[in-house]
Amino acid sequence: MTTRRSKRTAAAALLFLAAAVPSWAAVLVQCPGDVDGDAIPDPIIPAGYPNAGQPNPEYRQDVGCKHLGAGDGFVHMGDGTLQYMFGFSDLTGIPEAEALAAGRLASEWTGPTIVQEEGTEYYLTLTNVGMPMRPDLFDPHSVHYHGFPQTANVFDGLPESGMTINMGASLTYYYQIVDPGTYLYHCHVEATEHMQMGMIGNLYVTPRQNRLPSGTNLNGFIHKTGFKYAYNDGDGSTFYDVEVPIQLVGFDQNFHDQHIAVQPLPFADMRDTFFMINGRGYPDTVNPGPLLPPPPETGLPADHSVQPVSAAITATRGQRILLRMSNVAVTTVNTVSVLGIPMRVVGKDAKLLRAADGTDLSYETTSVTMGGGETFDVILDTAQVAAGTYFLYATNYQYLSNNKDDYGGMMTEIVVNN
Repeated sequence: MTTRRSKRTAAAALLFLAAAVPSWAAVLVQCPGDVDGDAIPDPIIPAGYPNAGQPNPEYRQDVGCKHLGAGDGFVHMGDGTLQYMFGFSDLTGIPEAEALAAGRLASEWTGPTIVQEEGTEYYLTLTNVGMPMRPDLFDPHSVHYHGFPQTANVFDGLPESGMTINMGASLTYYYQIVDPGTYLYHCHVEATEHMQMGMIGNLYVTPRQNRLPSGTNLNGFIHKTGFKYAYNDGDGSTFYDVEVPIQLVGFDQNFHDQHIAVQPLPFADMRDTFFMINGRGYPDTVNPGPLLPPPPETGLPADHSVQPVSAAITATRGQRILLRMSNVAVTTVNTVSVLGIPMRVVGKDAKLLRAADGTDLSYETTSVTMGGGETFDVILDTAQVAAGTYFLYATNYQYLSNNKDDYGGMMTEIVVNN
């Protein structure tokens, strides 16, 4: 009898404690020199804070910050089909107190692009804003810099060795940015599911060579202010005028439909049916601006795009185009080609193609084949081509489709003007 009464008492106590424990959410942005918590360092102390209008003694030019939200949302495919997704949103510039509300159903496809400068310190805050459309889930999230060589284990985003972020909480990752190149980032929690659902973004590190004094002689190539390079090549061989991300990716419509229907997920049968560049299927790829309006299911304002990254490529004849290419598809190896414009591969997996003795290992090709997680830096030289419209497209012709719409998919246009 005593034992039974004790159990009832303990159960009542647990229920009381459960009812008494408050639920809360807390967003905390860590960014040196940021006074108002919007993940933007303030050189001048903003209004409303002590010593407003005065130079901020904590401000540093060698620090970069960004604030990402992780949650769910909806996007449109190239044929207009609505798809449920997980993803990242850009909360940079939004005060901490407003970040959770701003990130809900605001996931972008592809995720916000992160651009960092070699030699800086970078503070990336990730806030898990929750998934309003799947309240039965309590998934944590993370950011994994894929292929990044300087990440400490604790900030690597792997659940097995690092930290993940639960709903309503924030974590700031810290990186010392050393090696330039083209990377990508993704959530590493239940990676196959979360990547298929859309938790992927582009990540670039720009080289110190961009900041050389004007007139610097790079072994015969004269650097000028504003010149940009893919790598610290020492000879201007990776110089470019125009930079465009080419992120190859796919969605499996059935997988996404089963997810929002709260059904068992068909991992073994995962097969992409929508093929995209930068989160868009042709002809949306050639829209030079953000895709608008957002799906009404998101509740976002009409001018808030959740598919902001264009794949349109435009250059003036004679210019050099840097394609920052990556394959983040979970199920497919992808091959893309450009006919009529020479393609030179100058980097792979964020490494300049050059031997230890300086031998140039870059090469010309008419196509690039990429497995999942691989990146390539490719320069298109338009000096010897006629003005006109060219195509970058998947050579697997079944990928030139938007599911049952057999014209679209993984393709974009390159417009060369005189």
